[in-house]
Amino acid sequence: MSSFSAFETIKQYLSANWSATPLVFENDRFNLPGVPAAFVYVEIVGNTYDQASIGGGEERADNLWREWGQLYLNVMVPSGTGSGPARQYCDQLLALVAGHEIGALTFRDASIGMGEPGRTFANYYAMTASITWYRDE
Repeated sequence: MSSFSAFETIKQYLSANWSATPLVFENDRFNLPGVPAAFVYVEIVGNTYDQASIGGGEERADNLWREWGQLYLNVMVPSGTGSGPARQYCDQLLALVAGHEIGALTFRDASIGMGEPGRTFANYYAMTASITWYRDE
């Protein structure tokens, strides 16, 4: 999982800038509506936390540390509505973050469905947009 700092930065940014569907963050309480409706399940994963410089000083904190991670935006749409609506939401979400600097985070490579094809869960179809990010400390 990512650091608290990275998680909070992403959560606050998405919450302030996305209104097309509800956002559901990891382990948040969310009751599915009686009639399936689109929402985005957000996962924020930290992949590595590496020392990115050497010789910055005597203390560990004198060097640059870089946290790398992945933002997964699982777009959920009602089953049987095709993949188009999910792709449109994925495009819009990627436009919000890919290539941007938000707080201490820099968002880089982005993909729709990279290694994770669309899939069906009961009354929902899921398509995932993913974005690599890093945070320097």
